[in-house]
Order: sequence, then C-alpha cells, then structure tokens
Amino acid sequence: MASKKNAASSWAAFPHDANAYAYAGDALKKAWPKLHAGDCEPFPDTKHAAHLLKAAGKAAPKLDADALADALQEAWRAFHSGNFKTAFDAGSALGAVGASVAVKALGIHATYLVGDDDEKLKRYEHAASLAEAAIKALPDEANSHYRHAFALGRYSQGLSITKALKMGIAGKVRSALDTTLALAPKHAEAHTALAVYHAEIINKIGAMIGGLTYGAKASAADKHIKEALKLTPASPIAHLEHGNVLLLLDEARNEDAAASAYEKAGKCKPLDAMEALDAAHARGLIE
Repeated sequence: MASKKNAASSWAAFPHDANAYAYAGDALKKAWPKLHAGDCEPFPDTKHAAHLLKAAGKAAPKLDADALADALQEAWRAFHSGNFKTAFDAGSALGAVGASVAVKALGIHATYLVGDDDEKLKRYEHAASLAEAAIKALPDEANSHYRHAFALGRYSQGLSITKALKMGIAGKVRSALDTTLALAPKHAEAHTALAVYHAEIINKIGAMIGGLTYGAKASAADKHIKEALKLTPASPIAHLEHGNVLLLLDEARNEDAAASAYEKAGKCKPLDAMEALDAAHARGLIE
C-alpha cells in the first residue's frame, strides 16, 4: 500500500469559493442531515464519539468522548469547506475512528484535483488501506465498508478491466457494498456505487459473462440508481452517476438521457465543496 507520505505529498487547493460551506459552530449539526443524506454518516456528537471509542477498543485514540467529538467535527468542517488536506490529516491522526472523513477527503480530492494517474492510484490504494483498518476496528459502522468499496472502486477504474478482475477487486467491492446496505439500507451513495458496479461490468465484459460470473444485471443497475435518486434527489453525484450508468449500459440509445442527467447534476445547488466539484464536473461533460 502507498505510504502516508506519498498519499499526502501534494494537495491542490479547492478551486471554487468555499465561503458558503464553512458551517461554523452549531451550523454543522443543523446542516448535517442534508450534508450526509448520501452517506448516512452519524453526526459525531459526544454520544456517538463515546460509542466509537468503546467499539474501537485498543484501536481508539487516547481521547475522551468530548475531545473526540470536537476533533471529528473539525475534520468534517474542513472536508465540507474544501480543506481536504486538513480533513485528511485530522482524520488520519484519529486512526480507525477518523478513517471515514480521512478516506472521503483523500478520495474526493484525488478524483477531482489530482491530475497524475499514478498519483491517483497511490492515493486510492492508501485510502483502501485506511478503510481496511476501519473495518477491523469498527465492523458495525456502515461507512467502514462503504469507504473501502469507494476506494477500491476508484482504484479499479484506473486499471485495465482485465487487471482489475484478475485482482479480484470486483468481488471485494460488491461484498463491501452489500455489507454497507445491510447495515444502512438507505445509504444512497452505496446504491449509486452498486448501480455503477453492475453497469461497468456489463459494459466491459458483456451481459452474459458479467451476469454469470459477477451477478451483474442491467435491471439491478437501474433499480439501484433509481433508489439513490429517490433518496437524494438534490445530490449532484446521484444525477452524475445516473448519466454514467446510462452510457455504460447503452451509449447509443441513452445519449440524450445521459446528457439530461448531467444537466440536472450541474444545476443542483451544492451544499459543500464535494458537491461543488461534482456539479462542476457534470457541467464540464455537456459543455
């Protein structure tokens, strides 16, 4: 796995105005349900921090619940405002209990703000290793599994399909997403990722082999992306990935529908830096 030094070697700044995404003080808790409608991340108040400390056991940081809650809230404030390196560093310093914010910060920054393909792979690989540690320490937290699926999925997209399948990544992603949804059935981002999983396999190796070998089905892709859109109709990433799924399943037939999905994503009002990047990317696909 990539070292922390490699993973944090260079961090391009968030390129948009982040003033609206500060969420100082109580504003974070008030906005939390909408900010985390997609990933069902529990608000890190003192009660949840105490739960994490108890569940993580020896893997927990040497902090009391109040201090951990404050540290996690600050890390998430940094993430939402586009200070991805600060969020990553703060989350990483907390070990397994900070992995959710650390992996999300590392992964979103790599997706949109790292240009070098080899560096992207290093960061996704490191993100996957952080998530693996979280799964061991906090197996009952849905996002321990979801962040693992997210990191592995992004990593596999940077490889050839042959290499990714030979490494068994598809099975690991599917297993992690199934576990996520077993723990959190309304996890919209997991539904979105499962839709992409089915569509990518069908696109790369065909419906017959994809179905027989990996259980990939176009109907499942459609079902999961529709569930994600139902759960998070104002989320840019749900509409963005809807467009991607449509193109993966049948580019010729779905070109107009995909463009419409990208247009919807681009028109969503971002609630934080991640959503601003998602929306900007969607607009770039139809310009």
